[in-house]
Parts: sequence; C-alpha cells; structure tokens
Amino acid sequence: MGIARFLIVGFLAATAISLPSNGGVAPAWAAGESQSPALGLPIACRLGETCWLVNLVDLDAGPGVRDFTCGAHSYNGHTGVDIAIRDYSKMDDGVAVVAAAAGTVTRVRDGMLDGDVSKTGHGAVSGRGCGNAVFMDHGNGWHTNYCHLRRNSLVVRPGQRIAQGDKLGLVGSSGLAEFPHIHMGVRFNRKVVDPFIGLDRKADCGPGLRPLWDDRTLAGFGGGMTALYDAGFSPVKVNADALRRGFYRDAVLSAKSDGLIFWVDAFWVHDGDKLTLKITAPDGRVMASETDALKKTQARYMKFIGKRRTVDWKHGLYRGEAELIRQGAGGQAKVFKIERQVEIK
Repeated sequence: MGIARFLIVGFLAATAISLPSNGGVAPAWAAGESQSPALGLPIACRLGETCWLVNLVDLDAGPGVRDFTCGAHSYNGHTGVDIAIRDYSKMDDGVAVVAAAAGTVTRVRDGMLDGDVSKTGHGAVSGRGCGNAVFMDHGNGWHTNYCHLRRNSLVVRPGQRIAQGDKLGLVGSSGLAEFPHIHMGVRFNRKVVDPFIGLDRKADCGPGLRPLWDDRTLAGFGGGMTALYDAGFSPVKVNADALRRGFYRDAVLSAKSDGLIFWVDAFWVHDGDKLTLKITAPDGRVMASETDALKKTQARYMKFIGKRRTVDWKHGLYRGEAELIRQGAGGQAKVFKIERQVEIK
C-alpha cells in the first residue's frame, strides 16, 4: 500500500467565534458618534458550505498579528475581512460580490489579471494590492471597499447609488491574492474599523458591544473558522495547484486506474488535532486508513491516502471519510467530518 501526504501553509484563521446580537437594528453609537450601516454578507454564498471566513483584521500596530479574539488569525497589516470560495473553478463559474450596505460608488478599478501573487510576485501588483475593486461611501463618515474582484466583472460605476445586496462584480483573485476570495474593508472617518468590534468595546479581547454586522450575518459567522471544506478521489497522486484549480473530483473512475487516492483540504487545523482518513471498499472492507496527531497549527492543510492498483479494482461505490477531532475545555471533543463517494466501473 502506498500512502502519501502533502502540507500547505497559508494566511487563514481558525477559531470558534462567540458573537453578541445587535438586536436586529443598525448599531447606534454613543452621543457624538455617527450611526453606522448594518452590514450584510458581501458575497452571495452560504457560509460554511460554499464560502468560508479565512482572515480577520490585524489589530496589532507593530510587526505582530492580533485579531479581535486576541489570536493570530490574520497576517501583518491586514485591514479587512477575507471570505474565500472553494477554488478557481468556482471563481470561473462566477460568485457575486454584493454591497454590504446601501451607499454610493466612489471609485472602481478593473482590468487586472487574476492569479496567485505568490507565483507572479508582489512587484507585479505594486501600488494596486486591492486588485480589481469597488469603493463605496455610506454617509456619516462610513466607507467600505471590496478587493480582488474578477477581471472585467464589475457592473457598477462611480456615482451610482447602490442598495444593500446589489451586485458589484464577481469574486476573483486579482492584486495581492493567493486564492479566490473577497476582501472587504471598513473605515470610519478614514480609520480602519473591525466590523466584529465596531466603535465600542470594553474588553481587550472578543467582539465589540455593537458589531457592525447585522444579526443574520453574525449568526452565519458563529460557526468558527476551522473546516474540512473539500474532499474527493483521484486516480493519480494529487498535485496541490491542480487541486485548487478544481481537478480530482471525478464521480466515476476506471477499474484500470493506476491508483485510488482519497484527499481532503482543510482550513485551519490546530496543534494537537487528530486527523483520520479512511477508504472503504464496496464490501465494507477498510482498504486504507491513517491517523495523524498534528503537531503544528496550520492555516491550510491538505492530506491524501491511497493504494496503487495491483489488479483491476472491483466495481462498486467506494467511500472516503475524513474526521478531525479536537479536544476542548473540560475534555469535550469537537469533531469535523467530510465524506465523499466514487464509483468504479
């Protein structure tokens, strides 16, 4: 039996998020402070199913990293919230970026190529890190910006009045982007504001008393940031770049395939997590299984197991299962699972 593993590190985040309710109304600030807009999700997707929260605002003024939970769930100097889609194939399908609140478009930029800046180099986008972008004014000193949109996807123009939820363009990977996602930044009187905090917070760690998100969006974010977000089968060794382009998702494989590989991709595994991958044959026999005790917190982690063909594979449905177990406070475990099936014929 041949078993292989692959590890990827990125700038993503993992934590459970405990959030207050804002009472279903736009947050109202103390005397002398402007009322903010109530922000909705800036992307047309289902959190935890077709999109995932992957980066928070960096609140550390120096070279360190500190998000609103007092964790390092960001990267140095990050000024917004990042929400990722599955891969480049989903980007090509088209996922709408929408206005988080009603306002007026002030500036746009389009025409920049989509790609992975870790391969093209930061110099190629110097001074244009936001990529293809839309900037909006919501009145009373409040502004939002939407970065990394797909090339030639913008459907708004400066001066245009936009309602909450109106389409601005499509999710892309332009500018300083290593994967398809939308970056939304919020500013009040030109200063960066973390939408999970707003303008009023008494504690040093945790959300503010009145986050900017509306109740529905807050509830969607409450599921945390660790996810086994993708999995599938492949007849050959998995290449990370090809995987993130949308390959290795065939529902049917040949009985003469060279290998039978099951893979999983995860956002934010933690030091101490146990990750198990297993392949089960149509007759219920476990063909391959491996458990790793992870020794490092990783932003993005991919693993695969499998077997090489010695004789033709038996026809039928094969099942792949991935399970991540995390021990929490008081010995209670949190379990993350994903399953996939493939037919061999």
